Amino acid sequence: MLPKESRIHTGADFRAVTRAGSRAGSATLVAHLWVDPAGGPRRAGFVVSRAVGNAVVRNRVRRRLRHLVREHLLVLPDSGMLVVRALPASASAPSAVLERDLLKTLDRVCR
Repeated sequence: MLPKESRIHTGADFRAVTRAGSRAGSATLVAHLWVDPAGGPRRAGFVVSRAVGNAVVRNRVRRRLRHLVREHLLVLPDSGMLVVRALPASASAPSAVLERDLLKTLDRVCR
């Protein structure tokens, strides 16, 4: 699990990242990255819509993504805020595919 200080909590932060940040997508997810000019810790948030599946499936996808992002949080720039949006294909994707897609999108948005 991500520590509390590493999570995005407010809707305003989610909106800022998705509107002003850079974006990269893959078959299973879309990553948005924004560097907060005010500074702060690296933070991550997740968006898993009903299109992914029922509540059980959405929570499973969110847990898998949270685990992967926790391992790669240090890849983000200082005060970077990351929002990972799961696409419907993420529900049936194996963890290796999710990790590959996450690393690919992180590499593209961190450039």
